[in-house]
Amino acid sequence: MRIIEVVAPEGHRESIMAIAEKQALPDYWSGPVDENGRQALRLLVAADKQQAVLDALQQLFGSSEDTRVVVIPVDVTLPRPTASESEATPTSAITVSREKLYHDAERGARLDQNYLLLVMLSTIVAAVGLLENNVAVVIGAMVIAPLLGPNIALALGTSLGDRELMWQALKSNICGIGLAIALAFVIGQLWPLQHLEGELLARTDVNLAGVALALSSGAAGVLSLTTGLPSVLVGVRVAVALRPPAATLGLMLGSGHYGHAVGAGLLLGVNIVCVNLAAKLVFLVKGVRPRTWLEKRQARQSVAAYSAIWVVSLLLLLAAIYYWHSYYTPPSAF
Repeated sequence: MRIIEVVAPEGHRESIMAIAEKQALPDYWSGPVDENGRQALRLLVAADKQQAVLDALQQLFGSSEDTRVVVIPVDVTLPRPTASESEATPTSAITVSREKLYHDAERGARLDQNYLLLVMLSTIVAAVGLLENNVAVVIGAMVIAPLLGPNIALALGTSLGDRELMWQALKSNICGIGLAIALAFVIGQLWPLQHLEGELLARTDVNLAGVALALSSGAAGVLSLTTGLPSVLVGVRVAVALRPPAATLGLMLGSGHYGHAVGAGLLLGVNIVCVNLAAKLVFLVKGVRPRTWLEKRQARQSVAAYSAIWVVSLLLLLAAIYYWHSYYTPPSAF
């Protein structure tokens, strides 16, 4: 359940109440009119009806500066909802509003000092874990890796036709992955590789299992956002697909193992493409789209181009992987 609080001029009260009745909301009430002629109205909304109510309110108010809409989460309501009110939400329904999705995605895609610092720290931790063949340390790098946000934001931006969000996410992705590879490259030059062991060597090869991992990671990441599930464990799964291969690529380049570096680069490329493609498909299935018809038309063009780019990229990478396995065997480390 959610409470949608609307602060608007008194004259809008009847229109807001009409929206509540049309959506068959379980409860709604209004407060007194203040000295500025504005009134606070609260609507108790089931999660699956949240988006419909917000869209109706946006259509009513447009870009009015005299109104404010606030969504407040509800833990418990008494008395308990009736049977009809508490019916299970369809599995395909979105329980998080488009606005909440946008807010979370935009925040996760910000290219700021905190993002870059987390990239640096997670890369250092991942590199040390890979070099020492320490699984626990590699997992620690996965926990703090911030790569979930930009990839989800890129998929959401195309679903909504929001070029600003797409560009912001793309910049964060490029800078984050580029910084990780560059930092790992320096570590590879400073830290002599005595031998290649399991954790490091495992990130120099790619197969269909890695493709499946990346696809499931991207799908799970978007599913957690659209259903309101905790995203901590999902973030770890996405980090599994992206952070260690990026660190391995930099380490191999820095230490001069270019054959293994190609394998790590292919794994990283496949994972990035699969995570984004799976995220886009989940947004499409969940029906995440803009509100107005003009925005929807722009979004359809964006989705088509975006999907085509990722599908073609995946096919090219799979062809490269086939060639890699068929005609080239990376030399052993030492």
